[in-house]
Amino acid sequence: MLAVLCASLLLVAMDATILNVALPSLIKEMRPDALEQLWIIDIYGLVLGGLLVTAGAVGDRLGRKLLFVTGFALFGAASVLAATAGFTDSVLQLISGRVLLAIGGAMVMPSTLSLIRTIFTDPHERTLAIGVWAAVAGAGAAIGPLVGGVLVDAFSWSAAFWVNVPVVVVTLVAAVLLLPEYRSPSHHNLDLPSAVLSVAGVIATAWGIKHLAGGFRPADLAVLLVGLAALTWFVRRQLVAADPLLDVRLFANRPFLAAALATLIAMMAIGAALFLLSLWLQYVQGHDALQAGLRTLPVALAALAAALLTPWLLRHTGVRTVLTVGLAALLCGFVLLAAAPQPLGYGTVLIALITFGLGDGLAITASAAVMVAAVRPERAGQAGAVSESAYELGIGFGVALLGSVHHTLYRSGMTGLPEAVRGGRLENARGSVGGADEVARDLGRDTEEGRALLRTARSAFDDALTTTSWVSVGIVAVAVVLAAALVPRGFRADSAH
Repeated sequence: MLAVLCASLLLVAMDATILNVALPSLIKEMRPDALEQLWIIDIYGLVLGGLLVTAGAVGDRLGRKLLFVTGFALFGAASVLAATAGFTDSVLQLISGRVLLAIGGAMVMPSTLSLIRTIFTDPHERTLAIGVWAAVAGAGAAIGPLVGGVLVDAFSWSAAFWVNVPVVVVTLVAAVLLLPEYRSPSHHNLDLPSAVLSVAGVIATAWGIKHLAGGFRPADLAVLLVGLAALTWFVRRQLVAADPLLDVRLFANRPFLAAALATLIAMMAIGAALFLLSLWLQYVQGHDALQAGLRTLPVALAALAAALLTPWLLRHTGVRTVLTVGLAALLCGFVLLAAAPQPLGYGTVLIALITFGLGDGLAITASAAVMVAAVRPERAGQAGAVSESAYELGIGFGVALLGSVHHTLYRSGMTGLPEAVRGGRLENARGSVGGADEVARDLGRDTEEGRALLRTARSAFDDALTTTSWVSVGIVAVAVVLAAALVPRGFRADSAH
């Protein structure tokens, strides 16, 4: 049963990062602009994160197995829609497919963690199962670039979606046969106004933050304010509801709050780092998609090892130590990237990737164990929703915020370009390092103008990565302080409830 849950989780987690190395191939074929590229990458995480709270509540009421099976079937159908966008040359179809993938993923992810809460009643077994779950989640996000690289090298970017289909079919059959059904004994109907407020609030807030990070516009600020207002209204409704979609009083539990913040901030940092380092490996180092994917594999292996070790560490050292050590490892990785001499080399990146994987595995596994233990079995969908909302929104916000910061810094560094880079070429070269690579091919990579453009673009990308890494240092440092301050010394995951 755990294998069935983890197989589905692996696909959902992989889809958050699988396009990182497939993006250059996709850009060559479909030519999306810089904003469309960001949406193709991060719309998945933002929509998925926005729907998780509602999906967790629906699963508690209608049945977690039913929600899991329905959502995974939708995930498979959406994979076909996204894959066939290459035949129609439609960026809109690809983005639509990513949206539907997110909806299906939102139905699957809370079900996996809540079913673990239901199936594994012994606290030690449950913590071990959560360790395996977190290892798969972390490894899925981390090996996404490798799988994408293998598929792109052998086929094309659309294979990153076709690969989902056979796994979905096999897993659905196994799920129907093996998984138990569980419904909350509550007889309250789903609070539809709260569901709408939750989804609209998260997505509008994410939209506003994403666009404001790239430059101030009154319309984007208005969207952000609407999102924050919707979330405020949602919280007020939950405080007075007899059967809330999300028991917001859980956040008064300091370890629960620390776990949620640790997951959000850790995934913000590592999601953006994997996105930017995948581009760095291809456009600055000149590796193809497969080579780039192989060079990101250490983060997956480190995350897998750390997640499997975490249950033992939780029993012997407590939540506070595991959380702070995990976040501190992330911090060290970003310090290494930020302080490394230019030009950046892969040796430095390799060490950073290993520390990212270790930190992610420790922090995410410990956080999930705390949140699941903090709720009664009938509320396990809520714990799963909070954990995975923080996970997916972290990746989405990380790419949106830190990706926008990097993009702004990159543009500011694209000065002194050859005279031949003008008009549309200038805007394309300044829009992204991929655009600069495309312009260099048009000019001729062996010409003086092409070589000069590539040198400027690669230098601008490296400089922007350095500054963005310092920003990440500040973000993760806040998480380390919060974890140390909020989690009592000696606190155990089994005592959260």
